[in-house]
Parts: sequence; structure tokens; C-alpha cells
Amino acid sequence: MSANSPTSPPASSEDEPLRLAYLSYRSKPTVGGQGIYTRHLTKALVDLGHSVEVFSGQPYPVLDERIKLTKLPSLDIFNDQYPGRFPAYWEIKSKADILELATFSTGQFPEPLAFSYRALRALKGRTSEFDLVHDNQCLGYGILGIDKLIPTLVTLHHPITVDRRLEMEAAPNWRKRLSIGRWYGFVKMQGRVAQRMPRILVVSDNSIQDIHTDMGVDLDRMRLVHVGVDPDLFKPMPEVQRIPGRLITTASADVELKGLKFLLEAMAKLRTEREVTLTVIGRAKPGGPSAKMIERLDLAEHVTFVTGVPDERIVELYAESEVAVVPSLYEGFSLPAVEAMGSGTPLVASDGGALPEVTGVDGETVLRCKAGDADDLKRALTIALDDPELRARIGAAGRDRVSELYTWRQTAINTVKQYREVIALREQKLRRNQAAGRDHQDGDSC
Repeated sequence: MSANSPTSPPASSEDEPLRLAYLSYRSKPTVGGQGIYTRHLTKALVDLGHSVEVFSGQPYPVLDERIKLTKLPSLDIFNDQYPGRFPAYWEIKSKADILELATFSTGQFPEPLAFSYRALRALKGRTSEFDLVHDNQCLGYGILGIDKLIPTLVTLHHPITVDRRLEMEAAPNWRKRLSIGRWYGFVKMQGRVAQRMPRILVVSDNSIQDIHTDMGVDLDRMRLVHVGVDPDLFKPMPEVQRIPGRLITTASADVELKGLKFLLEAMAKLRTEREVTLTVIGRAKPGGPSAKMIERLDLAEHVTFVTGVPDERIVELYAESEVAVVPSLYEGFSLPAVEAMGSGTPLVASDGGALPEVTGVDGETVLRCKAGDADDLKRALTIALDDPELRARIGAAGRDRVSELYTWRQTAINTVKQYREVIALREQKLRRNQAAGRDHQDGDSC
């Protein structure tokens, strides 16, 4: 019986397991917040006793063995091997495929819109199987259709309006700005959908304010639920020797938002004074801005990109590094920051977006620098590299902060509270509609 059926048993009981459909239009397993959030939140939900089925497009997530994955294949236009390829005609097999290709042909990013309709089609015949749908930042128009069938909640990590603004500001000419504007055409859709959703989960107070300002979402529709880290996985490894001068950062995408170019500039300046190397968890786009800067600054022998490795290897990479760096111009939360802190690696982080909120007090749990300022980043890195006692103190304090505030179990507990509130809101609405219907019938009989 559907969770939104008037006669279904209340699924919002505090101890009743929930049946959850979880949507993620792309779920890269090891790099990028969407795939990591999907993997760890769904596992934590199952650990609490709930059942979860994940619906995802490519790249598909790595999931706990107890979780069913239903693949909703896209045209995979933006795969790692051939990003931006044009699909062949025989690949077009559905209306969603036509929509994806048509949207891409106009210069827009097509995945959220097309995936939302694939998910709507997949769930239409299965409304009795789920109590709630959790959408992970797709916010395509099809999500509104899903919400009419099954109570639906959305996680919005940060407003993509920020990505668009930063790339616009960095564009070298009006033609590039026009292209960027078209590419981010989906942002207007996401704002319209977000405004109509009953509940938006947001990962930081900073993001709540930005989503309200940039996307017009009412403050009373949003709730703060921090994301987390597995403290039993991301933990100190004292048996691993740290490599002098080794820095580590995560760049899930080669875009302006992540601030990698400022770290590369700071590193080039540091190398005039000392031996410094950098490990980047992520992939450099061939011919992209980071690759060009690495070549220009003669850093190729000193920067290593690592991708597609398991979490256990990432923890080892943190353990091998003297300092972790998050140089982002903006973060809605920053999983790399809490993963570094959880591993006990001292962190240098910018003041972009929610980073001050997440990482804590400068000089206690983090060394802070100004976002977009390579000289200030060099200053903070110099302080960290020159003082092993400070590194040890900040690393330990960062670990304590993460263990206390940011675990996936606590994220799941707080998320389930919001699930039950959304289900209760739907039940209240149904009862009001039933009462209004009875009043209307009584009025007609008079």
C-alpha cells in the first residue's frame, strides 16, 4: 500500500523501518560529494534498520552489499574517456534519451532533467513499495511528478549558482561567458523545483542562506543536516611515515570553484624555498586549466594525480602527507576537509563558503587562509610546514572535532527525522483534503 494512500499505516512512527528510494543522477564512487554522500549515507541508513534502493545514472555508485542498485542509464555523454561526445542515433531508445540529446545540443548540461524523468518512469508503477523518495540534488522537473506519487525530500549541497558565477568571473571573453551561461541553464530549473519541494536538506548554515538568496527557497522549507565521515576508516595511521614536504588536496572537478590554481601558484612559490610535492585526489582534464598551469609553472614532476583508488588508499595518502589543503573558493560543506581532519592530518583551508563553519577555529583545528589568495595560502602552508608541534596539535584537535560532530551515523539519524516529518506532512495534507471533501459532500446534501 502506498505511503501516501489514505488507508496506509503511518510510516512516521519513531521506530518503524522505512522503505526508501534514493535518487542520484550521477554517483562517482571515490571523487565528488554526490557519490561519496550516496555510498555512506545509504549504508548508515541500512545500519539503522531501514531498507534502501538506489536509482542512479552513470557513473554508478559503490554501495553496501545490502543495498539494491537500479541503474537508469543516461547517454553517458560526459564519461571520463570521451567527455562531451555526441551519441550515435542507435543509442536513442526512449523519450528521456531524446530529451537528453536535445538539451545537450543546445549547449546545456542535460543530465539532471533527463534523469528526473527516467526516475519518474521507474517509480510510477512502484508507489506501493516505498514510503519516501530522497533526491540527491537532481531537482529536475520530473522530481515534482515523483512528489505527487510518493513523499519526496531533496538534499541540496550548495547552490550551483555559485559555480556559475565563479566560472563567469573567470571567463576570458564574452563568447566564453555566453557558453557558460547556456551550460548552466539547468540552474533555473533547479531553483523552480526547489521552491516547490516540501523539505530541502542542506549541509551547512552558509548554504541555507545562499540557497535562500540565490534560488528563492523559503527558509522554513530547509533543514540543516551535516554530512559526515567514517571515523573508523578515516583515522590516524601512526605506523605510516609522513613524507617531508608532501601536501595533499582533493579536486573532484577541474573547475574554478575548487581553487586548485591558487594552490599550484602557492606551491610554485614555496618551491623556491624548499622541497614540496603535491598529491591531488582527482583527475586533471587534458589541456584543462590545471594541466596548463602545471606546465607553465614547471610542476609536472612534483604534482601527482590519483583517481579510482579505494578509501583505504586515500587514508594512506593522508597519512603520508604532512599537510592537507582545501583551497576552494566556495564549499557548501567539504567532505575532503572532514576526511583530512578525521585522519589526523593537519589542515590548511580557505575561508570560502562553509569552510570556517565546518573546520572550526583558526590556529586550533585548522590554519586559515583567504580564498583566492595564493600569497596568503603560501603563508599558511609555510607556518604549517615549519612547525611540527603545531601540525601535531592541529591534527589531533581536528580529529576530535570530526569524531564529535561529523559521523555518517549521526547524519543518518538526523536525516531519518526529516523523512518522518515529510511523511507526517503528507498524511496531514491527506487528512485535510479528506475533511474538505466530506464538508463539500455535506454541503451538497443540504
